[in-house]
Amino acid sequence: MKLTDLLGLMGGLALFLYGMQMMSEGLEGAAGNKMKSILAKLTANRFVGVIAGAIITAIIQSSSATTVMVVGFVNSGMMTLNQAVWIIMGANIGTTITGQLVALDVGVLAPLFAFVGVAVMLFIKNPKAHHIGKVLAGFGVLFIGMNTMGDSMAPLQDSPAFVSLMTSFSNPLLAIAAGAIFTAIIQSSSASVGILQTLARNGLISFSSSVFVLFGQNIGTCITAVLASIGMNKNAKRTTIIHLSFNIIGTVIFTIVCLLTPLTDIVASFTPGAPASQIANMHTLFNVVTTLLLLPFGQYLARLSCVILPDSKKDSEQANMDDELVLSNYNLGNSAIHMDLVKQEVRKMLKSTRKNVEGSFNMIENYDDDIENHIYQREEKIDAFNKNISKFISKAIGYDTNEDNLRKMNNYILILSNIERIGDHAVNFADYAKELHNENLSLTEATLKEVNKMKEITVEAIDLLDEKDNDEHLWLSKVASLEQRMDDMNREYRNNHLKRMSNNECSELGSVIYFEMLMDFERIGDHVLNIAQLMIKK
Repeated sequence: MKLTDLLGLMGGLALFLYGMQMMSEGLEGAAGNKMKSILAKLTANRFVGVIAGAIITAIIQSSSATTVMVVGFVNSGMMTLNQAVWIIMGANIGTTITGQLVALDVGVLAPLFAFVGVAVMLFIKNPKAHHIGKVLAGFGVLFIGMNTMGDSMAPLQDSPAFVSLMTSFSNPLLAIAAGAIFTAIIQSSSASVGILQTLARNGLISFSSSVFVLFGQNIGTCITAVLASIGMNKNAKRTTIIHLSFNIIGTVIFTIVCLLTPLTDIVASFTPGAPASQIANMHTLFNVVTTLLLLPFGQYLARLSCVILPDSKKDSEQANMDDELVLSNYNLGNSAIHMDLVKQEVRKMLKSTRKNVEGSFNMIENYDDDIENHIYQREEKIDAFNKNISKFISKAIGYDTNEDNLRKMNNYILILSNIERIGDHAVNFADYAKELHNENLSLTEATLKEVNKMKEITVEAIDLLDEKDNDEHLWLSKVASLEQRMDDMNREYRNNHLKRMSNNECSELGSVIYFEMLMDFERIGDHVLNIAQLMIKK
């Protein structure tokens, strides 16, 4: 094999993988943020879930991308382990479409797809049209890369060393291992199957040997999801175990059947003289039959993954609030995954802030060192939330291609800032309580009643932020109404205290501290309204 042929092979593979990436990015930009709602509806039924996984994978030409997306959904809690089973089964069926397209020689139209896609990207300014153009261009680049690989491998049929290597694949175990390793290296079963078809088309490998390489390729494609699950929770890792189990079981069944029955000859007889079609048909048969066989046992696959990777005591405990969030490596569905992860972490941050607000108000009347320590410790965690979520959003913005999601991410940064400020005001209340305690001062009974009313409405307002209903405008009006009540209470309580001061009912230092409390109380209301308005803008 000449150096130019080797470079052509590498370039063709690069184009294939880049085309796949372009398609994924285009779909992400066009509909990635809708993936959550779509899959949530479709995975309720196992059959519909399988169909959904097959269609998505057929469109993006990559079961690895679909599986990585599912791993991310399971990790973020958007999808259960049982729901993931059906999508994974469907993904294995959907990935066979690439082989069928290669067998049909759709690549002759690849330049047309690439041209149309690039033209749409360059001359149509509409963002959605731009993303669709990227999908078309990616599809064309993908098959241009496949054609380039085919042209580069043609001379290999005259290489004795390479022909000798291919004949060694008559050993099923060696062929399976070779297929798995090669696919794991390039992280694309679509690409590796396409290369296998090109080898067969050029007479470099027999169909009887290629079937075992094909089975190994189905195992090797799991490596991408395994790598993506690193750093994720147990359920995300179990999703990769389900994917791996599915393909291993299918490989064992089909290897035995091919060795003991004339299945290979039967499949070959459907398209005699067309090795690429034979491989595509076997690939489709492998995944469809394996899915049909395992479909009744999907829940048992999920249970098996729990047995292989059981929960530990540490997993049952609540995760530390300053744990790093994990970005997904594939684009498709990332926006849904990233947005949901951010939403979950912001909700945790808001709940911690709410606890500090309530605790610090309680300390005004009943000072307690332990409560004070908890408040300061929780404040550190709130700051850690703010830091880690902001860092995650900054990274996610670099991955996301959807303009609407970029705007939402920017709004979340502002939401985080407002929550963090509410936390700071809560700490101020704790400091006021400590100062009153250290100076041996106490507020009047009337003042303490006002403090308790401030606590009630503040907690109510923060709780309302976590209870946004479908009627966003009605919900926003409720928050705005509470914020207005907080402003009115601030003025009323300030005037009440001025009267108490004129009657010499309270100390000077105690009055100064109370006015500071009222200022913090009013500002908490402002931050609550800011958060609600930003949530509506999302």
